[in-house]
Amino acid sequence: MGNLCCMACVDQASIGVVERWGRFDKLAQPGFHFFNPLAGECLAGLLSTRISSLDVRIETKTKDNVFVQMLCSIQYRVIKENADDAFYELQNPKEQIQAFVFDVVRAHVPRMTLDELFEQKGDVAQTVLEELEKVMGAYGYNIEHILMVDIIPDASVRKAMNEINAAQRLQLANVYKGEAEKILLVKKAEAEAEAKYLGGVGVAKQRQAITDGLRENILNFSNKVDGTSAKEVMDLIMVTQYFDTIKDLGNSSKNTTVFIPHGPGHVRDIGSQIRNGMMEAGSAQLNVE
Repeated sequence: MGNLCCMACVDQASIGVVERWGRFDKLAQPGFHFFNPLAGECLAGLLSTRISSLDVRIETKTKDNVFVQMLCSIQYRVIKENADDAFYELQNPKEQIQAFVFDVVRAHVPRMTLDELFEQKGDVAQTVLEELEKVMGAYGYNIEHILMVDIIPDASVRKAMNEINAAQRLQLANVYKGEAEKILLVKKAEAEAEAKYLGGVGVAKQRQAITDGLRENILNFSNKVDGTSAKEVMDLIMVTQYFDTIKDLGNSSKNTTVFIPHGPGHVRDIGSQIRNGMMEAGSAQLNVE
């Protein structure tokens, strides 16, 4: 009677579990294997050693009584050396992992406010990772990574948070707008003050130029025309300016004209009033000194 044998191939990134008479015997590494059925050897099953991913959605409540949904992604794999534990100890490892994640998250998150949860979601993931490693390591599984993919508060809470953020940004915008308007008003006032100052300087220079011109004209006229006094020259200049003013008023239709008694004789009166005022001012200054 010939020898009976059974052949099997274990794929790469997999590991086989070999039994003898229904009892665990050894692990079969990737490759081609012979099994003797007469000796009770058989390939009981295969386990993948690739990293698997499990997405878990957890609903829980924070310390400030806000219900949130957390999407957690767990990446795990079978430990090759302990593949027999993974094969025999757990019938459904995904359900076991999900149950432990629920337990850890619901014990940790209620001690945090919503803002703290968003800020410390990495700490929550680390806590879940440490607890799962302790438990699943005994069953032949290694937890590679845990990611808190998303935190989803209730729709009404999200709306309220958006409204608070919008109000804060609007308040900040109004502050900046008020500061800008304040700066604009200050700069406008400074510009008006500078314009008035420069206008006053211009008027002063204009009057100084007029005074210098009149003095020069009086001196030239007195030197060239014998027998004329400075008073007579001043009267002549004022009469000339008087007629120039009347001419300008008549040529422009946009000017507002105030009618007062006028004539060549009134110019002499105006000149006398100006001279009397200057003489009185000079006399008062001497008395003060």
